[in-house]
Amino acid sequence: MTTQLATQVAAGAGFALAAAGVARWAGLQLSAAIGRAAVRAAVQLAAVGALVALVFSVPPLAVAFVAVMLTAAGITCGGRLTPLPRARRAAVLAIGLPALAATALAIAVGAFSFTARSIVPTAGILIGGAMAAATITGRRLLESLADDAPEIEARLCLGDPARAAITPFVRRAVTSGLIPVLDQTRSAGLVTLPGTFVGLILGGASPARAAATQLVVLLALLLVECCSALLIAEAVTRAAIAPGERVRRPGER
Repeated sequence: MTTQLATQVAAGAGFALAAAGVARWAGLQLSAAIGRAAVRAAVQLAAVGALVALVFSVPPLAVAFVAVMLTAAGITCGGRLTPLPRARRAAVLAIGLPALAATALAIAVGAFSFTARSIVPTAGILIGGAMAAATITGRRLLESLADDAPEIEARLCLGDPARAAITPFVRRAVTSGLIPVLDQTRSAGLVTLPGTFVGLILGGASPARAAATQLVVLLALLLVECCSALLIAEAVTRAAIAPGERVRRPGER
């Protein structure tokens, strides 16, 4: 086990160095960022591994662990949506409401057991998916409000209410936010083997059980990410609509 662990760490370091080398060769000026990201990931995963072991031995800590994951996701997503007022608060709500509701529902119907070993990874996967969808959707919509302002103004001049003038751009942004999870779901088992499936197989589960568990997770992600994208789009829309049926550009008061 110790030998395999050392080999895995060395292989990971090799991949990170190779990625930094490719970035430098291509003149992307991302070598340092890749190195920092790799070191940060290593430190975070080592810490998370120790924390998860503690959570599994003291189940009540699962609630606190999930809360930390949700807070980190909200901070990360909100940081990408800085033109949005109270962006981190909006991100936490958009991510947390669907992700935690879906986790609770999956446990309530018996899809997963009511244990820390089930709650923590399920909530983590759904929170991560919701964060990605909210970030992509929010950024895309904020960019549209800035770049497509003349078209929005034209719609307003033609008599469209502010919300109606924004709606086509909301739909495009939400669609963009859901493309990754749609592609992931379509290609599951054909192009890639999803992480939950691989983890269960490596842990000794039967292929049938691994496939069933992965299916539940993938389909839950579809619902969670759709709701998360719509919630963050609604937050951006409400912030953009000004009194008098006007539409603010991002950052405008």
